Amino acid sequence: MSEKLLYKQDGHVVTLTLNQPELRNPITDIDFVELFVEAIARIKADLSVRCVILTGAGKGFSSGGNLKHMRDRVGTFSGDATTIAENYKQGIQRIPKALWSLEVPVIAAVNGPAYGAGCDLTLMCDIRIASKSAVFAENFVKVGIIPGDGGAWLLPRQIGLSRAAEMTFTGEPIDAETALAWGLVSRVVDGEQLLPEANALAQRIAKNPPKQLRMSKQLLREGMHSRLDSLLELSASYQASCHQTDDHAEAVNALLEKREPLFSGK
Repeated sequence: MSEKLLYKQDGHVVTLTLNQPELRNPITDIDFVELFVEAIARIKADLSVRCVILTGAGKGFSSGGNLKHMRDRVGTFSGDATTIAENYKQGIQRIPKALWSLEVPVIAAVNGPAYGAGCDLTLMCDIRIASKSAVFAENFVKVGIIPGDGGAWLLPRQIGLSRAAEMTFTGEPIDAETALAWGLVSRVVDGEQLLPEANALAQRIAKNPPKQLRMSKQLLREGMHSRLDSLLELSASYQASCHQTDDHAEAVNALLEKREPLFSGK
């Protein structure tokens, strides 16, 4: 994996690190998008992966867009309006599509400021843990643009329409404690405890059977836009499949025998 994105696997957990700290980890460059989408595809195809941690190198999580590229109108921001629209579709908009289709649980370990598309990137994850130095801003209007990567769809689903509107219309940042109070993150920890906390949670998740983890995430995703009867139909199909697995039998036997289960993914 390129130095712009670090890929590290430890057992059943993969850690992806945005690795351009000198630029505050922008995610809009076309080459970065390609690397990120490739990493997600690799995780999706690897059934040994049961959880992912996404974090940033340095003091910031992600600045979102590359402001110098915006100023110079290069890369994603080059060309006329039609070209730029296509650049977004073939570029950064591939990131939310990739993450939304990923069946493996993803934890965002937000180590510092997450601005614009960087804030939206955290929303594409299933769980968010923030360091006390984390700051979140849906600050597109401050740059004279709009959320172009799905933030207008993601943010209201996490914190409600009123607070999402406040963040979007003012472009002003909120600190980690406010993010916790608003439900944007599930916990706030000291900076030095961020990755240990994220890894501990990832290990707790990874102890569970992998197929059932992936199905559970799919159901949560479907439940955000499906009718109850449609979701129940899908749940019945998934549940029938689960009952036929070796891991289900192992889980039941382990509970009855009062021991830790050992899951094979079968």
